[in-house]
Amino acid sequence: MRTFIGADFSRDIKDSIAGVQHMVRENSERGRFKYVGNFHLTLKFLGEIEQAKAPDIGRTLKDIALKHRRIRLNIDKIGYFDGKGSIHALWLGFSGELDKLSSLYSDIDEGMYKLGIKKEIKAYTPHITIAQDLVLKIPFEKLEEKLNFQNFRVVEIREISLIKSEEAGGKRIYTPISTFALK
Repeated sequence: MRTFIGADFSRDIKDSIAGVQHMVRENSERGRFKYVGNFHLTLKFLGEIEQAKAPDIGRTLKDIALKHRRIRLNIDKIGYFDGKGSIHALWLGFSGELDKLSSLYSDIDEGMYKLGIKKEIKAYTPHITIAQDLVLKIPFEKLEEKLNFQNFRVVEIREISLIKSEEAGGKRIYTPISTFALK
């Protein structure tokens, strides 16, 4: 099964993100826009794993969660990963307790490595993907100027989850397999 480790958001945070996404959609020629219910913070993409490995991953995540306190973040920037002729992924980024988030990420990466899952090569860029394969009608800088993050509440990461990702009815569905509260 295809999986990742992530943190979910409250409905009001997802609704605020959807507001930004709507403004992006209005200023785009085309793109694939993420389903509001799927907005999340990925901590580690695992890819295809055997179902028999899920309990070991769960035990490791439980131990990691017990070592970390809740993390407070602010959604306050927009950025993108470049594609060929388009924006591969448009995302919202964070400020706040990034040192605590980085520590959690490192422990997850190390814990998964001990279970035989390769470590990340690229530096971790915490983000929320809101669109992919995007072509804007306006320059990115103009889009950036239109955004106002003042209405966003603080995002509190309270738990981490092992999440299954599957395709159903042409839509990507994320289902938590196991969830562990941070201290």
